Amino acid sequence: PGCACACAVAAGCRLPRPGPSIFGLGGAAGSSVALLRSLLSAPRRLEQRLGVRAMPRPRGRRMNEEKAKDSILSAPRGPVKVDKSGSVLVAIHAKPGAKANAITDMSEEAVGVAIAAPPSDGEANTELIAYLAKVLQLKKSELVLYKGSRSREKVVKIQTLLSPEEVHKRLKIAAVTN
Repeated sequence: PGCACACAVAAGCRLPRPGPSIFGLGGAAGSSVALLRSLLSAPRRLEQRLGVRAMPRPRGRRMNEEKAKDSILSAPRGPVKVDKSGSVLVAIHAKPGAKANAITDMSEEAVGVAIAAPPSDGEANTELIAYLAKVLQLKKSELVLYKGSRSREKVVKIQTLLSPEEVHKRLKIAAVTN
């Protein structure tokens, strides 16, 4: 009545029999390890034996595609973005060594900012944060140089409740007045 592996099949069972395993465990522990190993290595046989699918097919694929499309459409375009934590990020193309601080241009990739400080010892970064704080009407402590401390391509993180639209508007106004 039943096979040695306790599956209750009288004949034709292909599951491994209890006995020593490659892990050096004997008896029931060895057979359990061997049984698990054989089942994990052959999911199709497991599906056939149990009569179910081991990995169900993904459902709602169209729904996920529509959600992704909506999130792409609703994401702010241009140099002002929102990260996963909800903070506003501004992509900057720094131009150190200029005569005066100014926003020179706004493209889809970054805001061009001329900085009246040399690119040495972090002077340009400090001047950039001070100038952006003035333009955005924020405290210097509310702006952080998030990426690009030694590069002309920088990302500034705004740590206050200010919408991306408002940041974009203030930067645009500063760009027009220069």
